Amino acid sequence: MARWAPGARERLVLAAVDLFTEQGYDATTVAQIADRAGVTKSTFFRHFPDKRELLAAGQQALSNLLTEGITEAPENATPLEAVGAGLERASSTMGPLNRELGPRLKAAIAANSELQERDALKNVGLAAAMTDALRARDVPDSLAHLAAELGVLAFKRGYADWLPTEGDTPLAPYVLAALEDLRAATKSLT
Repeated sequence: MARWAPGARERLVLAAVDLFTEQGYDATTVAQIADRAGVTKSTFFRHFPDKRELLAAGQQALSNLLTEGITEAPENATPLEAVGAGLERASSTMGPLNRELGPRLKAAIAANSELQERDALKNVGLAAAMTDALRARDVPDSLAHLAAELGVLAFKRGYADWLPTEGDTPLAPYVLAALEDLRAATKSLT
């Protein structure tokens, strides 16, 4: 493979997921990931500080999409409607590759406590991004936190429901249905 071939970041993620699945997270080295991806170790470290961060590769982009969707929601949108706009924006970027990697990522995370910690931090980061975007819309703090946490839960549930589907089925309807289910469930809390 050419030294400067495009897509190194994506190849590194794919290689890591494959190796984590084949031999486990702890047994996989950065050198093996780089070799499988057809890049050097220095290229790996230009993209990721360590192998643990591979599994959060798209977190910043996802946070940005969630925030943009919330920010651009209609002015009169409720906090959950704004979160729904963010979820729709973020989930619209996910396709067959995300569906293909999902089960393997889930298995790798479930098999390693360090990755479980990183995954939990990713969820905290997504909730924080949504909370900040809601606060910028003058949503009161406690309501912003609650709506953001429901958004994270809806994304996780919708993603899990979407994974077994086939073809070009979009993720957004699954995530929005999960958000609606959660919204309806909150009514029974009072």
